[in-house]
Amino acid sequence: MGLASYKIVPNEGGWGIEHDGDVRGDYATKEIAFEVAAAAASNAIKEGHEVRIVIPAQIENEPSLG
Repeated sequence: MGLASYKIVPNEGGWGIEHDGDVRGDYATKEIAFEVAAAAASNAIKEGHEVRIVIPAQIENEPSLG
């Protein structure tokens, strides 16, 4: 099986999840984006994929909606 990679990234004033080169979601906090990514990663694990979730440390001008 392949690699399922999820990266939490700033998106539209909040946070999104980058997966397969596509950014989706507009979550108020990194924590919420992580929970969504973790659920997707859980499904990928069940399918036999290697999984990576990347969450950046605090960044300059980080969205602060939550």
